Amino acid sequence: MTKGLKRLDQYRWELSTSFKEGMRVPGIIYADDILMKGIMEDESLIQVANGAFLPGVVKASLAMPDIHYGYGLPIGGVVATDTDASGVISPGGVGFDIN
Repeated sequence: MTKGLKRLDQYRWELSTSFKEGMRVPGIIYADDILMKGIMEDESLIQVANGAFLPGVVKASLAMPDIHYGYGLPIGGVVATDTDASGVISPGGVGFDIN
């Protein structure tokens, strides 16, 4: 098991702020055991942690069940930010292929 990753319930996992120094919020991954096994095979958990570094990030860096390695944030990653707290809009979070 990855350091800082703990199971919350049948379909949710928490990536604690101890996973990577500087994370502002935890990561929450929505996945069952089969999906989590695949998730552990690439760098997408590191990208969930990267989302937790964003200025103004609110509550958690989220990863939906289709999470896989992307650019910046993982594909299937979701991060909300508060613009009143210096939040940002990350083009890596919305994808470069969306017009």
